[in-house]
Amino acid sequence: MWDALVGVMKDVYTAGMGEGTVPRPVIMPLVRGELVGLIWVRPLKVGQDALAGIAELANIAAVVGADEVVLAWETHDVATACELPIVGPAPCLNMVLATRDRHVLHRFPYSEQLLSRSPEGWASVAPDWRLAPTPQPGGELVPPIQAAVNFSFTPIELDHPDPFGVTVLLMEEGGYRVSLTEAFAG
Repeated sequence: MWDALVGVMKDVYTAGMGEGTVPRPVIMPLVRGELVGLIWVRPLKVGQDALAGIAELANIAAVVGADEVVLAWETHDVATACELPIVGPAPCLNMVLATRDRHVLHRFPYSEQLLSRSPEGWASVAPDWRLAPTPQPGGELVPPIQAAVNFSFTPIELDHPDPFGVTVLLMEEGGYRVSLTEAFAG
């Protein structure tokens, strides 16, 4: 499953960067090894809103009782949005595989190869994936990612007949992009 998720994220990054954007942070909760779906962060304002928005990615993982989560984010993008120093290689796709008790940080650095530039100045680039450093068990996570990991395993109890469904609906209404797998789309 891990290799498939890494492949999907690299493909998503390649496609997004070809259109001039870096994909937003995403969480992929798993229940008993089955992927629940992908939840992409909502549009963020720089600062506290970005910190909160990224941490809130955990809501669906928490309500569904995920036993594992994978988060993916770009080093420079999250540092800029959250007004944090850049930690680690940049540009870099970061992915963390986490359980309640531990996490392993994986980094996939890349360089940007310019494909084209629009008349408005937008650059279309392709990532040239570099050699990935050794995965880091317990590697340092930036604060909003660490918060999302922590909150993913903090149960959310809602007084509602369908807590999962209402959480999905509220997150979608809040601007998060939620793509559930068939097993969880209900």
